[in-house]
Amino acid sequence: MVVESIQMEHADDVITRLRSRQIADLERLYELNGEPNVAILEKHTTYLTPLLASFINQSPFFMISTSDPDGNCDVSPKGDPAGAVQILDWHTIAIPDRPGNRRTDGHRNILGNPHIGLIFVIPNVEETVRVNGRAFLTDDPELLDSMKVQNRAPKLATIVEIDEVYVHCARALLRAGIWKPETWPDPDTIPTLGAMIREQKGLPPPDESQGKRQEEYRSRLY
Repeated sequence: MVVESIQMEHADDVITRLRSRQIADLERLYELNGEPNVAILEKHTTYLTPLLASFINQSPFFMISTSDPDGNCDVSPKGDPAGAVQILDWHTIAIPDRPGNRRTDGHRNILGNPHIGLIFVIPNVEETVRVNGRAFLTDDPELLDSMKVQNRAPKLATIVEIDEVYVHCARALLRAGIWKPETWPDPDTIPTLGAMIREQKGLPPPDESQGKRQEEYRSRLY
């Protein structure tokens, strides 16, 4: 939908109409969507296998989902050289924490609710691997020292004890065409982080006359 076409004045009417058709029970959901077969429902394991471990080991990008005790959710993207996520054993992985904005949304959630979900992505590969489990934070010096990048160790790591792990088919990424450069937009047509933040706070737009996406943090990744 083109942003300019959104009719904000009618939003309440639209939401009321949509809620009147809310799907509220599993029976209706299965009626619309169909029931998954047993093989799909049981495709997960509670442990890694060598091929699953290899996929995770080759993934430089993944997303972490957490929620606080009240169910307020957060999803955070994470990136590092492939191999940065350590396989401690077939039931446990360790994730280094790199410098960020210090909001620590996910970390604060883990302190109150250990449940965690992850999706691992590999460039130019449409399939993904999903992990669900329980997490805790550690500042173990030996582990952190083994996670150094550019001679800098993380200050903490997230340990994930796996409850279930399974593969996710390629449909979503195929539909998105995410690995097809010919579908990518011109970055200069996409709002920058600074512009969006300033708009959120009712401030004048930033001066981008010397180019976009030249934030200082881009040179300080570790």
